[in-house]
Amino acid sequence: MKKLMYTLLIGLIAAALTACGSNDDAKQSKSDDQKTAQTEKQKEAQEKQEKQAKEMQKKLDKQKVDEKKTVAVVNGKKVSGEEYNAALSSSQAQYQQMGQDPTSKEAAKQVKQQTIDNLVGQTLLLQEAENKGYKATDEEVNKKLKETKKQFKTDKQFKAALKDAGLTQSQLKSELADSIKYQQYVDKDIQTPEVTDKEIQDYYDQFAKQSQSQASGGKEQSQMPKLEDVKPQIKQQLEQQKKQEALEKKVGELKKNAKVEVKL
Repeated sequence: MKKLMYTLLIGLIAAALTACGSNDDAKQSKSDDQKTAQTEKQKEAQEKQEKQAKEMQKKLDKQKVDEKKTVAVVNGKKVSGEEYNAALSSSQAQYQQMGQDPTSKEAAKQVKQQTIDNLVGQTLLLQEAENKGYKATDEEVNKKLKETKKQFKTDKQFKAALKDAGLTQSQLKSELADSIKYQQYVDKDIQTPEVTDKEIQDYYDQFAKQSQSQASGGKEQSQMPKLEDVKPQIKQQLEQQKKQEALEKKVGELKKNAKVEVKL
């Protein structure tokens, strides 16, 4: 925050010097007063935002459960509160990205259900991957670990991040192994239909229609890019959508023969 305020202060001083261009003491005094008032307003706004962020985080933290609590049992495998809290943060972030308050009464119920559903689904899919014989070699895990470490400038930062996440390096390697097995299974066993040119065209046309509708409603319409310019992005989006739908369908099939007990 101090760094931000310092930057703002420098900017205000530069603006005052440019606008003034005079040695008049009275004008300089007035400029200084304006600068001080602006700086104070910026400081108040920053402090208000920080206060709101802290209050929201407190509300979000209240939705967490005891890390040692068993929140669900899937085919005999216990799902811990620690796993739930990690998935919960992801669900909360999704709601916030959509401009919704995940701590409101109705949203809190939805966030809780979404988090449990995601955890159960991921557990079932990982169990299926292991049943299919997918494994992660030490070489694959170490490669993944190396890629993860590259995200941090120093080993000290990496270890600090591990500590903040409540993980040891051994636990991280175990999670990386699970992610490798899961990805192998998804890539090889979850088949999705090819995205057709018609689907891409339909997606593009729908977006264009929505854009025109917003413009007619008084909102400024941004210029539509050409289809050929955005075709790769649309295709990737539709592929991800189809993959997600296929995964949800598979989870539904696995649930029919699974023993799932939710304890939350």
